[in-house]
Amino acid sequence: MKILNYLFIPFLVSLLLSGIALAHKVNVFAYVEAGKVYTESYFPDGGRVEGGKVLVYDSQNNLLLEGVTDKNGEFSFDIPKVDDLNIVIEATMGHKNSFKLKKSEVEAGK
Repeated sequence: MKILNYLFIPFLVSLLLSGIALAHKVNVFAYVEAGKVYTESYFPDGGRVEGGKVLVYDSQNNLLLEGVTDKNGEFSFDIPKVDDLNIVIEATMGHKNSFKLKKSEVEAGK
């Protein structure tokens, strides 16, 4: 019986912590088409990230540009550099995530 208690308590704690982690999750997706990069940001419940800060970095971690998502959680921009791009979304209450666009994807979308 003691073994079950030792297994049950860590299991219960992991369930509680996974809910907390999910509460601070935000999703970001990006793709390239006709010389522009399009981003979409949303929360796990499907709600769109309105007014989220978008930061775009190159492969050397240099900030290339920043912007803000619209009411649909979208932000688009002209390709700033043909390179690997790291797109970071910062939403409210500490929600943050990133999406990496490979250089090959950027080149293909020019």
